[in-house]
Amino acid sequence: MSFPSILLIAFIAIVSIQIFYYFAFLLNFGLKKPNTPSHESPPLSVIICAKNEAENLRVNLPLILNQEYPNFEVVLVNDSSSDETLEVMEAFDKSHKKIKLVDVKSNETFWGNKKYALTLAIKASKNDYLIFTDADCQPNSNQWLKHISSHFSNEKSIVLGYGAYAKKHLSFLNKLIRYETVMTALQYFSYANVGLPYMGVGRNMAYRKDLFFNNNGYSTHINLRSGDDDLFINEVAHKSNTAICFTTPSFTISEPKTKFSDWILQKRRHISTSKHYKLKHKLLLGLFFFSQLLFWVLAPLALLFSPYWPWILVTVILRFAIQLTSFALASKKLGEMNLVFLSPLLELFLISTQLSIFIVNLISKPKHWK
Repeated sequence: MSFPSILLIAFIAIVSIQIFYYFAFLLNFGLKKPNTPSHESPPLSVIICAKNEAENLRVNLPLILNQEYPNFEVVLVNDSSSDETLEVMEAFDKSHKKIKLVDVKSNETFWGNKKYALTLAIKASKNDYLIFTDADCQPNSNQWLKHISSHFSNEKSIVLGYGAYAKKHLSFLNKLIRYETVMTALQYFSYANVGLPYMGVGRNMAYRKDLFFNNNGYSTHINLRSGDDDLFINEVAHKSNTAICFTTPSFTISEPKTKFSDWILQKRRHISTSKHYKLKHKLLLGLFFFSQLLFWVLAPLALLFSPYWPWILVTVILRFAIQLTSFALASKKLGEMNLVFLSPLLELFLISTQLSIFIVNLISKPKHWK
């Protein structure tokens, strides 16, 4: 068999894998309508773990305290901060009955480990339903708690929400961050939608306290500096106990990184946990990533050197049409439609960045959550 024939077969195989993923997972979610929320309002404990977040707490905490929800507390965790985080928390604590304060001192064994601080907060919480977010997150509405909690039921003990990033004009890095965030959400929503939940984001997710303790919390990965959100969900989530919430009032909004180096460090921490996922999730996610990578490698080679280039061109157009449709449907749900036409370029940059991070993480590991 000639090299052009092999190249054609390989390229069509890669695109076929891509199309399978788009139809089986991504388009499936893109066409899904939000579930009708229930009217029950169980008592909630909102948990916010903060390390050197004094300014963010001053701005964002009032938006959480002013949620229109009948019964909730806010558990604030000061994780050995060196700024005025503790003082800000204490000031809010004096003026709001809803607040419970947990001050975590430096601990040689668990220094720099967010999971230790979160475990103390979960133990201190008084309610069985726990909502997690970060100090740099703002609820997208005063109905945030209502929308997230409405997906709890006798069967559903985990709710996965969406944590968006604020838009910054004329910033390619901002567009790249938002594109990566949408793609990550598109994947974990899509997988959960077909009964294969594998992760959530700590900026916006919820689960029951008894789920945490019945599964021994973070014990299996307590020494890893990341993974309080995705690794825990990867361990305990399954088809029957996981719900997704993607209504606009349920979003949280965070300030994105403004330096490429800071974002790379953040992504290094996140990517370092993926090797600890269940095998089936690693295989599915890895195959999708490498099919994307090989598409961008093989497409120009096939178009330039294959005598079958008209067939290659038709395949490329088909792949992009399906990719853009999938991304557009998800982007509309998640409020990011202005990224649609840039998505092929952003995809190329993101795949290149992720590949670089994989290689760097093989050499050295990120050590602290912050």
